[in-house]
This record gives sequence, C-alpha cells and structure tokens, in this order.
Amino acid sequence: MSSVSTPRLPDADPTRTARLRESLLAAAFTADGLLDLLGAPAYAALARSETVPALRATRGDGPLETLIRLFLLQSPVAHDRAAAALPVADCLADGWLVRDGDEVRATVDVRPYGGPDGQDWWIVSDLGCAVGGAGGIAGGGGPAGVDRSELVLGVGGASTTLAGITVRTPVESALDLGTGSGIQALHAAQHATRVTATDLNPRALHITRLTLALSGAPEADLRQGSLFEPVAAETFDLIVSNPPFVISPGARLTYRDGGMSGDDLCRTLVQRSADRLNDGGYCQLLANWQHVEGEDWRERLSSWVPRGCDAWIVQRDVQDVAQYAELWLRDAGDHRTTPEEYAARYDAWLAEFEARKAKGVGFGWITLRKTGSDRPSVIAEEWSHPVEQPLGPAVTAHFERQDFLRTHDDAALLAARFTLADEVVQEQVGLPGAEDPEHVVLRQNRGMRRATKVDTVGAGFAGVCDGTLPAGRILDAIAQLVGEDPVLLRDRTPDAIRTLVEQGFLSPAGD
Repeated sequence: MSSVSTPRLPDADPTRTARLRESLLAAAFTADGLLDLLGAPAYAALARSETVPALRATRGDGPLETLIRLFLLQSPVAHDRAAAALPVADCLADGWLVRDGDEVRATVDVRPYGGPDGQDWWIVSDLGCAVGGAGGIAGGGGPAGVDRSELVLGVGGASTTLAGITVRTPVESALDLGTGSGIQALHAAQHATRVTATDLNPRALHITRLTLALSGAPEADLRQGSLFEPVAAETFDLIVSNPPFVISPGARLTYRDGGMSGDDLCRTLVQRSADRLNDGGYCQLLANWQHVEGEDWRERLSSWVPRGCDAWIVQRDVQDVAQYAELWLRDAGDHRTTPEEYAARYDAWLAEFEARKAKGVGFGWITLRKTGSDRPSVIAEEWSHPVEQPLGPAVTAHFERQDFLRTHDDAALLAARFTLADEVVQEQVGLPGAEDPEHVVLRQNRGMRRATKVDTVGAGFAGVCDGTLPAGRILDAIAQLVGEDPVLLRDRTPDAIRTLVEQGFLSPAGD
C-alpha cells in the first residue's frame, strides 16, 4: 500500500520553473488550449467547480489531457504519462508533484489565465480552491495538513472584476494589498516599475511568488502584515486590493474574513489609503458594506472618503442579510456539517447583523484618486447592469471629466466644445402612432453602458457635438430652430450638459 506525504508548497527555482513553463506552453496548457480541448460547456462547468464534463473530455493520453487531470482536476496520473508532458524530475524536486507509488499527484492547483494582451499566464492556488471558496474542500479534499483558515484561493469572479476595472496607465510603484494568489500583482507587473505585494497569510506570499515565477513576470517585493502595516512609511501611484471583505461573526477564514466588526475593514482601508498614495495616485478595491437601518448607504460610504480625494463608489449588488449569510455559509462548507452546527452558525450571523441594525449588504467597487482638491468629487451610485470589461479606461476618463467640471463654471462650460462618445444611440419612447415621443433616451454601448433620459433640446445638442462648435453656439442654433429665447436656453441648459459630461455621454474636446 502506498502513502502520500503531506505536500509542501513548491519552490520556484528560476531555471527549473522556466523549463516547467516551456512544457506547459508546448502542451497548449493555456486558456485558449483548455477551451479548444474541453469545449465551451465543460470549460464553463470547470469555472463553476464542476469537474465531470472535464473528466469526460480528458480521457485521452495526450500531454494536455494529462496536465488538466493533474493540475485542474487534481487526479493522480501514471508517472510515465506525466513524464511525457512535464520535466517530472524537476517537478518532484521542487515540489510541484509528489510520488504515490507508480503515480504522481499535484500539490497545488495551476490554472491557465489569459493576460489582457494575449499573454499566457498561470495562477497557482491551493488544491480545491481555484474557484468556489473553501466549500469545495469541506468534504475532505484540498491540501492535506493545511489549516483551512490559511487556504489561498485562485481565480474567481471578484479577482477578475478588480483586474478589469483597474487603471492601467504606466506607473512607478504599485501596491497589491492582500495579494492572495498574486493575480493583481501579476497584472500590475505589466505597467508598474516596482510592485509590492502584502498579505497577512505567509502561505499567500509564497503562492504569489509561484504565480509570478511560473508566468514569467518580474519578482515582487513580498511583505507579510495586515492592511498598511508592512508599508507604513511608503507611498504608491496605484493601490489595488481584493481584501477579506466578508462581513462575518469572527475571522475563521483568512482569505475572506477581515476580523473586524461589520464593514470596518473596508472603511479602514478607504480612510487610510490617502496617506499611502502619491499625488494623482489611485486606490481601487472591492468591498462589502452594510445597509444600516435609518441611514442612506450613499451618505454612509461617502463619509469614509478621506480629505483631498475624489471618489467613485459603485454598488453592483445588494442582498438581504439572510441571503448574504447563506452565501458565505456555503462558501465555507458549513452546509455540509450537521443541521445543528449549521443552524448555530446561521443564527450567529443573523445575531451579528441584528446587533448592528444591518438590513442588507451591498457589494461593489470603490475607486479613490488623490487630488488634494478642496472641492472633491464624491459620487456614490447603484449600477447593477452589465458593463464592458476591461473598464479601466472608463475609470480614468470618469476622473478626467470630474477635473474638467470642477474647473468650468457655466460660462466656461458654454465656451467649451464637446464630442459625443462612441456608440451612443438614441431611443424614442412613446405610444405607437403618436406624433411626438413621450421621452428620448440616450444609451451607451461602451464602458458603463448607461442610459439617460433627455429632452428634445438635450438630444439635439448631443447629436451635433463633434468638437467643432462651442456649446453656446450650438444652443443658439437650437434656440432659433425651436423658437426659444437663446438667453433663456443658455441659462437653463448647463446643468443638463454637466450631467451628460459626468455620465460619459459627452467628452470635452480640448482647448
């Protein structure tokens, strides 16, 4: 009878890791290669932690089938079969694989991940934790001998969302706070000269090092500690964080539970970020926040924003406290415990929310930009509709438009020229056969994909904005067409123009 020793995390010897990467590429163990072999249904099922379709699709003995079974499905394969796909001696020496009689097993999940410019990357995580939280290992899977509170998750919807909304302008320095498996650090390494990655969990720092090395990215400065403690004396051009934002009674799982009361962890991150940002720098994070009885969530979150910072807060979803508790109980695998244990933990969640007068929990994005302005732009809004990812360019444009609006009074606004954003369409809504529409809607097909209601003057104004005429001249022409006093039209229209600029339907055309 064979036995498998408790697996250690692999080492990242540069030469041997490079040979491993070459083998992965040679076998087409990439995001595109997976899709080609598995097909769309099995590929999508794998992202939901459902392995049966992928097991059926990998019954062959080719190198790609072998790698999928080893690193994604975490099934043992024959040593000789692994040797045909990998430098097995290197993988055994460095700890990527362990021997089990005539078979080998993976010690970590290695998941192909496509970079924004077509790069082939790989995200390393603990076995069973690529997606779906710790619930996937509650039945006894996952790495043997590893405390479940220290598990490191891989690619999930939250991490890819944050990567998509992050501003990607070249910067000198970037901080990935709470790096986990290193996804954000990997992205930041493409446009930041220096990347620092922190995590309270030393296991996460080791896995981040593996992710960067296997993907061929430059090494990051890895530091252990909570929140901003490891970088207390430094500032950065970009801070990104997918923090342990779950609002829970306790801190059972490091990867998700921040260990602070309510949403205090996210509030603390926001409030302290300004001290760690260079002028003009961005802080972007995902967060959960409580909807507290008797308080407007927009006002509550706006009060978190530090002085001298613009902010854009977008709530993407909101759940009642029962739904929220059930979601994270499943994530932790508590639904697989005894009914009494599950009920006790469920009750503890609800008691915590009741004590804090929380009626719901919002999820979304918070972006700060350090401007030093004494008239900051702080916008908190709800937008649950689909958006176009990557959204980073739209985030940059949003804050550029706030700069413009802050420095242009009504007279300057009417003297400015504007262009209509790409792929904006006009919809007229009204009863069939009616001579005039009840209202006109402008709709974006790019970026945030907003829709806004306008009157006929607003629609006509937006339609002729091509950057050639000042806004005031356009309004004068419209006034003549509709028989309205041009002075009155100039007086009442700037607010509508500001809204169209703020929401990205119009962009300043420059001086």
